[in-house]
Amino acid sequence: MACPYLEYRDADGDASFDHERAYCTATASFVQPMRADICNDRYDLDHEPHCEIYRAHAEVGDS
Repeated sequence: MACPYLEYRDADGDASFDHERAYCTATASFVQPMRADICNDRYDLDHEPHCEIYRAHAEVGDS
């Protein structure tokens, strides 16, 4: 299961892209492809234990 904070966007404000880019709603920023691999749980990675952004955001939500 992919990270619930991951979206793919083909535009940012007035700028549009040739292809969709990974966007983290927890940080309100676009992320590098390697980070998106973690978000998508690729290559034996899992966003829950391997992503500090997800863990920090989840901890805030638990409080």
